[in-house]
Amino acid sequence: MTNYETEARSRWGNTDAYREHEQKTKNYAKEKWAEANEGLLAIFAEFAACKNRGMSSDSDEALALVNNLQSHITENYYTCTDEILAGLGKMYVADERFKKNIDKYGDGTAEYVSQAIDLFCHEK
Repeated sequence: MTNYETEARSRWGNTDAYREHEQKTKNYAKEKWAEANEGLLAIFAEFAACKNRGMSSDSDEALALVNNLQSHITENYYTCTDEILAGLGKMYVADERFKKNIDKYGDGTAEYVSQAIDLFCHEK
């Protein structure tokens, strides 16, 4: 088990979402993991492109990407409720590991995603 897996189990192991994640992904082949993870990264790349085109984090395009992100997480990992999504948005900027990974697509992308998620969750 990796350090990340140990940390995730420690932080969220007693949640329904974590149990659902374990159940949903237990039979994932290496290819399925790669497909799910690449899909997630592609969404972050789309956020960066949206930001670079000058679209605000409350634009229809950015909010549609948040919807895509939530759907992708639900389809591949666990049911991503608005509450969970809001928490992820905060974690994307508060945890330097996430921020650094998302900002690989361009400085400020993590903040942009976080703002779009916050707006998406509060406009429903």
